[in-house]
Formats: sequence, structure tokens, C-alpha cells
Amino acid sequence: MSDIVSYLMPWEFSPTVLITTLLVLGSYTRGLSALRRAGMGPGVWRPLTFLCGLLLVYGSLQSRFDYLSQHMFWVHRLQHLILHHLGPVLLILSFPGEVIQRGLPLVFRERILHPLMRLRWIDGIFRFVQHPLVAPLLFVGLIYLWLIPTVHFTAMLDADRYRLMNWSMVVDGLLFWWLMLTPSRLQRATAISYPRRLVILSVVTLLQILLGAHIALHKSELYGVYAICGRAWAISPLEDQELGGLITWIPPAMMSGFAILVVLHHILQSSDEPRLAVQGLAHDAPAR
Repeated sequence: MSDIVSYLMPWEFSPTVLITTLLVLGSYTRGLSALRRAGMGPGVWRPLTFLCGLLLVYGSLQSRFDYLSQHMFWVHRLQHLILHHLGPVLLILSFPGEVIQRGLPLVFRERILHPLMRLRWIDGIFRFVQHPLVAPLLFVGLIYLWLIPTVHFTAMLDADRYRLMNWSMVVDGLLFWWLMLTPSRLQRATAISYPRRLVILSVVTLLQILLGAHIALHKSELYGVYAICGRAWAISPLEDQELGGLITWIPPAMMSGFAILVVLHHILQSSDEPRLAVQGLAHDAPAR
């Protein structure tokens, strides 16, 4: 039991991660209670999905897992799979926006949040990063950037760059998967068509496969920084690199495949809406 507790404790405690997690969790819990009191609760699965996603992100940043990711390349790639893919996907699929907003104090919403959302420069930045060309470029580009051997070397040895690398994965993952997985009716002005989403996801999948294959099949060591940090387990550098490449290659492609299925589900739902509306009108029409 003590070993499990020690593994779950933060290796390098970050008050920023803890406070952010508690604020998000507190707002979500408060909003969920308010919605359920009003008879508009989202059921069980959405809150459970949200909690799993939040715990995965927190655990990968604030447990001994983070220590291992600094001493094994394949664990590092697994950490970024959680931060950039799995955690954000679970959070976005829970559709937490309305719940979190409902859980924020009314004064904060009226005096800070809503005025900020109406600022042109903030709206402009958001629209830019959510552009159908910019969003996938940022998503894949950040993976490629942090895996450039020289950039990766400095990021793993500099605490500030290491934190920037991990936070960029989380924020960009949330933005990208929100754009890909959220139904168009909830995205308002930033929504892009479902066929475009399918194209973007296909391109993103291909680029990640190419990068993962390059790393996994490379015959020489690319990331010598782990020899400096000291590997947590006694495996060869090329074995470590091969495992990391496979994690960069296969699970992200599977996540993109899952996202394609979600988009196809949205397409089917949107195609059913006009038919259901017509049926509803016909049902409500008075008999002649």
C-alpha cells in the first residue's frame, strides 16, 4: 500500500497543476449539482468521462509517472499520448462547457468571463487557432517540434521548457479535439463542416504515422538525453526508442480512427434532425 501511495504522490510538486485541477473540478461539481437540481443533469456517463480525463491528465503530471517520463523515452511518449490525446478526448466528449460555466460564481461570469469573451483580440486569437488549416498544423507541428532531437534535448534538461512542453500538449489537445469532436450546433461561429473534419483527421493520422515510423525504425540513437538523465530500466537506447516510436505511431492513429467514428456519428445525427423535425410537424398538424 505504501508503494502505491508513494507512486501516486507528486514527484515534483506543481501548485499550478494542483490549483488548476481543483478549480476545474470544483466548478464542474458545482455546476453539475446546479443542473441536477434544475432537472437538467447530464446523467452518469458524461461526468464519469470528465473525471477520468481530468484524473489522467493530473496523474501523468503529478505522480511518479512524470519522473519515469523524464528517464525513459517510451514513457515520455506515453505521457504525451495522455496529455495530447486520451485525456483531452475524454474531457471534450463529456461536453463540460455548460456544466463548468454554470458552476462558476455569478459575479465572475458577469464581470470577468463574459467581458473577456467579448474582447475582439481574444476572439481573434481563438478564431485563428481554430482555423481548419491552423488547428491541425499546430496539433501535429507541436508533436514534431518537441521531438526534434536538439529541441527535445534542451526541453528535458530545462525545467521551464519541460513545463512549457507539457502544458502546450494539454492546451493544444483540448483546442484540437474540441474542434474535431464537438457537434457543430455547440461550436457556433468556429464550427467547421464534418467532411472537413474527416479530411483533417486523415491527414493528422498520416503525419503521426510517418513520425512514429521514422523514430521506431531509425537505426541510430536520436535522443541521447536519456543517457544523461539515466534510464529507469535497463533496456538499450534503441529498444527504448523503438517502443517510443511505436507509441507515437499506433495509439494516436487509433485515437484519430475513433475520432472519425465520432464525426460519422455526428453526421448521422445531423442528417436525422430534418427528418425528425418533419415527422414532428406532421404529428402536430391538426387532422382534416
